[in-house]
Amino acid sequence: MRHEILLNVTPLETRAAVVEQGMVQEIVIERASHRGLVGNVYLGRVIRVLPGMQACFVEVGLERSAFLHAKDVVVDDALRDEPIAKLVHEGQTILVQVIKDPVGTKGARLTAEISLPARHVVLMPLVEHIGISQRIEDETTREQLKALAVEARQRLGVSYGLIVRTAGDGHTLADFESDLQYLHRVWTEIIEKQKSATAPCLLFADLQLSRRVLRDVIRPETERLWVDSQETYQQLIEFAERYMPDLRSVIQHYTGDRPLFDLYQVEDEIERALGRVVELKSGGYLVIDQTEAMTTVDVNTGRYVGAHTLEQTVFKTNLEAAIAIGRQLRLRNLGGIIVIDFIDMIDPEHQRTVLRTLERALADDPVKTRLSDFNEMGLVVATRKRSRERLADQLLEDCRVCDGTGKMKTAETVCYAIFRAILREARAYSAAQTTVLASPAVVDRLIDEESDALADLEAFIHRPIRIQVDPTFRQDQFEVVLA
Repeated sequence: MRHEILLNVTPLETRAAVVEQGMVQEIVIERASHRGLVGNVYLGRVIRVLPGMQACFVEVGLERSAFLHAKDVVVDDALRDEPIAKLVHEGQTILVQVIKDPVGTKGARLTAEISLPARHVVLMPLVEHIGISQRIEDETTREQLKALAVEARQRLGVSYGLIVRTAGDGHTLADFESDLQYLHRVWTEIIEKQKSATAPCLLFADLQLSRRVLRDVIRPETERLWVDSQETYQQLIEFAERYMPDLRSVIQHYTGDRPLFDLYQVEDEIERALGRVVELKSGGYLVIDQTEAMTTVDVNTGRYVGAHTLEQTVFKTNLEAAIAIGRQLRLRNLGGIIVIDFIDMIDPEHQRTVLRTLERALADDPVKTRLSDFNEMGLVVATRKRSRERLADQLLEDCRVCDGTGKMKTAETVCYAIFRAILREARAYSAAQTTVLASPAVVDRLIDEESDALADLEAFIHRPIRIQVDPTFRQDQFEVVLA
């Protein structure tokens, strides 16, 4: 599979795009004004214990207090069932790491189980377990990699826990040793800083996006990593030569006349990823709605009428939708609960095929997704790990007119609200004239469709009603003024 990574770098933001088979599959944006926090290690202070939620709030120096659940407080399995009040107390200092960025009104999610990633292994300094990435399925390979990790640990004379990453497959003991030595230095520095630090305090910040891409995103089949900044290109070359020399040849400086993201049509993909509707080649389409609690995906046949039976038309649309959904979850970074409403299928084998297609579409997604079978209502429920903001949350804000609902009151609804307001004012106060200030659309309706009702209302309250346009008003805004 053709696999490329694009890095667009400016002083204000860095954007990374993963391109597979010529199609953009993933977009990550990091802005200088608010970098992501996942991976950062803090010395925090417990400010509130919540026994009813088996959790506590920890002050780590961010805008909002961070959240730490009881199951993430301890690394000793024997203590995992203990109540939160026995594990921490208010005022206690605690070493924590961010596992989920703040989202909306929620603070960051924390864990006390520290993990420090390198290219081939992840260091877990507070445990001794050695694990292998679940994506490496061959048992013989898993045993060989575990043996390498054990030997690398013995040579360094430490008992840290290690997880061998997918990128570690096919690499040597020297590669593991190099990673472990680097991570050992990082952990030692964290411990030394902790000794003299006062909570809340940042002890370790994860790498910038450009370096994280080199560490986490590049795969064995990656053909090249394009970078459109000379300065960042040089920094990545130096970083690779020091820690990942086998990746040196993959990094290339893009010097073309057209902007890198324009060349690969990434800008267009970003715009499409911010919309509700995703068009399918057949003529069908998806409608994706994101809410606080969950994301819903509705599949529709649209213009596609098929060539044979209704069942075949539905089946083909659902197959195409399954592939598109797998891509959209990754592209938009949708997380949490995702409910997919495929078009109803009668044949159980068609359902199984659609589900297998969706599983294959998600196979290359680095973020773990769990899928249910079709339930009795014909829905598929997925859960995808959420660690950073959705693309829409990063790039969009709630509309000040509709407050994020995507809807606003019709001109007709506002007219009737104005009539009710006039009646209330007429009953409460005496005045020679009533003036209504409203938006152009509402005024147009009052003068045209509602003119008879307006005349009846004037006769009822025994006073003239004057209509005045205020172009600064939103459609749902109006004001009734007595004179």
